[in-house]
Amino acid sequence: MAQHAPAVLALKDEYLFDFLELSVPHSEYELEQALLSHVRRFLSEMDGDFTFISNQYRLELARQEYFIDLLLFHRELQCLVAIELKIDEFRPEYAGKMNCYLCVLNDTVRKAHEQPSIGIITCQSKNRTVVEFALRDVNKPIVVATYTYFDTLPSELRPFFPFNEELVRRLDAVTPALQAPFESKSTTPTGADQP
Repeated sequence: MAQHAPAVLALKDEYLFDFLELSVPHSEYELEQALLSHVRRFLSEMDGDFTFISNQYRLELARQEYFIDLLLFHRELQCLVAIELKIDEFRPEYAGKMNCYLCVLNDTVRKAHEQPSIGIITCQSKNRTVVEFALRDVNKPIVVATYTYFDTLPSELRPFFPFNEELVRRLDAVTPALQAPFESKSTTPTGADQP
């Protein structure tokens, strides 16, 4: 428990993932994939002292498999950091699941020179009273943080604008037509337009 205070100080209460381009609604898988595709910016937002280890990190306990959404290492704290990505409001059962993950990490993955693992549960929202009661008797350092991202396009306008992939596809389709007039001018022999 001695590491709990530094862990809380080293981590944020809310993360801004404004670099993500997510549709509303989105799944936990889509959130994870978006973070992975922007892993440098994600690690920078986390505080820059994290290194990426794996996504869907496999743990085995009593012949059952469990998967941590993201596993990082915090260089200053010298510990593994398990991150669970949730797209809804914090629920008490998330704390129990994270506590189990941290126990398994500490017993089977953590190296002798490393500090005990810590956990971050990221949610869209949280009720502080529920979080307090859910974590009250948990002796592992677990932080519940929220995340936000800017959805710059109002929902009522979204049907009229394509997603990034569709926009790129459309632009690729019209680019040759837009370049054709310029290419034909550049291939016209010098003086051919003169009488």
